[in-house]
Amino acid sequence: MINTAAILAAGLGSRIKESHGDRPKGFIQIDSVPIIERSIDILKSHGISNIFIGTGHHSEHYERLASTRSLHCIKNPDYENTGSFYTLTNMKNELNTDFLLLESDLIYEARAITRIIENSQPNVILASGETNSGDEVFIEANVDNYLESLSKDIRSISSVFGELVGISKISAGTYKNLCMWAANNKRTAHQIHYEQALAINSKEDPFLVEKIPDLIWSEIDTIEQYMRVRDIIFPKIASKEI
Repeated sequence: MINTAAILAAGLGSRIKESHGDRPKGFIQIDSVPIIERSIDILKSHGISNIFIGTGHHSEHYERLASTRSLHCIKNPDYENTGSFYTLTNMKNELNTDFLLLESDLIYEARAITRIIENSQPNVILASGETNSGDEVFIEANVDNYLESLSKDIRSISSVFGELVGISKISAGTYKNLCMWAANNKRTAHQIHYEQALAINSKEDPFLVEKIPDLIWSEIDTIEQYMRVRDIIFPKIASKEI
């Protein structure tokens, strides 16, 4: 049974900074609740008691949250110059078991966590159907629904299986292999995002793509996405979960 999660939260949030100040994106409030706290509550309701947060930009906000919510913060000291994959591998001294991996700027239905936990495969990437969010990461999968590639440029993949949600399950062995690859490819590993690293290494460590076609979710990277979540996405989630 998985009881550990890692949340990537080091980013600058530059595209939404003007409207929400210098707080990390996880502290954007929807219905008066920071989205990071909503995510933590969902994880804990699924038995995820060991939660690590990879911090960077204004990490003091997460440190304060950790002191009240029994969380563990690991700061990426070079967050301004590195991608999310570096934030993930920077947790290598703490992550030594299978874990869920989440992005900090997500709002999603709780069943997303249920489905990925219940999937018996050791490595799983969660996908949704078409969202029309304007900032999609498209996933290409093979005939057995295992990850082939992913990209924001739909023209660079052969076919679209689904859209990346930002929630994954990673086995301890695969994480160890990812960290070894990062050590051997430092320049690339410092610059790429975690999903790119999963795709690069997917031949050695395959990732099943678990698709929930009607999943209601969104990331919040821009003011337009924030307004869409506030006015459309969250009311739909709240209505379903009530």
